[in-house]
Amino acid sequence: MSDADTRTTARRTLIVIGLVLATAFALAFVYATRRVLVWVVVAAFFAIALKPLVDRLQRRLVRRRALATLLVFLAALVVLAALAAVILAPLVNEVGRFADRAPELLHDARAGRGPLGQVLERTGVRRYVSEHSDQVRDLGSRLRQPVVGVLRGVVETVAGLVTVVVLAYLMVLESPRITGGLLAAAGDGHGERLRRVGREVSRAVTGYLTGNLLISVICGGLTFLVLTVTGVPFAAVIALLVAVADLIPLVGATLGAVIAAGAGFLHSPTAGVVVLVFFVIYQQLENHLLQPLILSRAVRLNPLTVLVSVLLAAELAGLLGALLAIPAAGIVQTLLREYGPSRLRPGRSAAAGRDLG
Repeated sequence: MSDADTRTTARRTLIVIGLVLATAFALAFVYATRRVLVWVVVAAFFAIALKPLVDRLQRRLVRRRALATLLVFLAALVVLAALAAVILAPLVNEVGRFADRAPELLHDARAGRGPLGQVLERTGVRRYVSEHSDQVRDLGSRLRQPVVGVLRGVVETVAGLVTVVVLAYLMVLESPRITGGLLAAAGDGHGERLRRVGREVSRAVTGYLTGNLLISVICGGLTFLVLTVTGVPFAAVIALLVAVADLIPLVGATLGAVIAAGAGFLHSPTAGVVVLVFFVIYQQLENHLLQPLILSRAVRLNPLTVLVSVLLAAELAGLLGALLAIPAAGIVQTLLREYGPSRLRPGRSAAAGRDLG
């Protein structure tokens, strides 16, 4: 083997080793900073959704970008706070009423009287608790131990929410400079394509949010109707909770079913069974009919692509993957249309079809 071949082989070996080390370092970096990266992705998601509102407000009413961004974010926070107040205020009142009646309910449950006592008696729970009282007390003492961990999780969640809001605000505020820098770096030839990609990405995210809100409104409205017919108290509050939970793809309707069915069974066994049967049927309709049809129109994706994307992303990345699967699929479709092979582009395919015709 000549010296030139030896140098070429050594160079290629060093390149391969360098690529392997760089990949390992990148994966380790992503794993070490995965929480921050999740915050950045979620913030970018909301920034893309709110940016069109800020742009429209800046063009029509407010000239200063900072003020327009602040007004839009304040409006969004006010809406979220109003929803939280509507949900939490009745719940706080009910928790107070329950706390006042807790000793009486506990006494009746131990004696097998009242709705809760009858359920415990029918299911055999009361007999089990009386026979294993020492184990139950030991379990209760162990459950009190991880309180510090729960409080730490609450603090981290609040810190994450604040960080996401601040990141989204800065992304929207600095978006003109970021866009201008990218267009300047791309040059005149690619500037128009980048603008088109940006518009399509923004449309995919806002379309997803609009479609998801529509599905949640349908779920909340039908839940309110069923709860009202079965006579479950606080039907409006429970339906609103179900609608908020339904914003989560795939598992949202299940979480809503737990809330609504629990309230139904507390009211009466018949109401609980009716609510449970309703959610079993509705969840199948939502997952396999409403979500693919509505979100495919909003994001302009094939219904099969919508369903497969949500299933795969939920399996790979859990709840966050399910939330971001559909807009991510729309973004990938946009990138393939713009930068993929020419046969994947709609315009080229349509032209080829006309030529064959």
